[in-house]
Amino acid sequence: MKDAPGKTALITGASVGIGRDLAELFARDGHHLVLTARNEGQLQELAAKLRDQYHVNVEVIVQDLSVAGASQQIFERLQSKPIDYVVNNAGFGSHGLFAGAELQSQLAMLQVNIVALTHLTRLLLPGMLARKSGRILNVASLAAFLPGPYMAVYYATKAYVLSFSEALSSETAGSGVTVTALCPGATRTEFQKRAGIGEVPRGKGNAADSMEVARIGYEAMMRGRPSVVAGLANKLSAFAIRFMPRSTAAAIAKGRNKNR
Repeated sequence: MKDAPGKTALITGASVGIGRDLAELFARDGHHLVLTARNEGQLQELAAKLRDQYHVNVEVIVQDLSVAGASQQIFERLQSKPIDYVVNNAGFGSHGLFAGAELQSQLAMLQVNIVALTHLTRLLLPGMLARKSGRILNVASLAAFLPGPYMAVYYATKAYVLSFSEALSSETAGSGVTVTALCPGATRTEFQKRAGIGEVPRGKGNAADSMEVARIGYEAMMRGRPSVVAGLANKLSAFAIRFMPRSTAAAIAKGRNKNR
């Protein structure tokens, strides 16, 4: 399942949560890293830790993906090195009625969750195809499977990520390049704080630690699976949603999100 060590992975949103844990999994297997996020201090602390513990090369690129053209700037920094793995992990959500939401925050969410992910993939995929080797992991969500009142834009962005990833997986079949979508459910990360919703309590049935979610995504990526839902309860939920009327699925999400 593991690829030969010494390849290079680019991970966005690498400073905390699932992205940080994915960086450790790649380093553990001997892969070099390019880590990008907004928080330079957290990135540098992680880079030093991984260099010291796993003896791999780690480059840090401080970049805010909500800024137009950010993906191009990252790509230009990478011209001298081939990227064997791309992990589009950066993303955020917000909570509340769409009509009352701060417009720039919603547009920034589209920029990070969709535009930057699509742009970076488009820039790096041709090189992978030319080399007939490469893997892409896009972090979607269980939210991709249903409409999400009170988190309408976030749910819609993750539906895009899942559809986009599965389409690319089909397009690249047999090319030596694989594309995988990771769909976590409730996970204990900083996502909840930034989105303005309550923290996921420990011991809650379908809540997961970020390292476990990262491991599931990492292994699915290495196997070349088109998509994976993290956790048995989440798999059952995703399966059941497929057979519901969309209005019923929206009502379920509305009840869940309204009082968060």
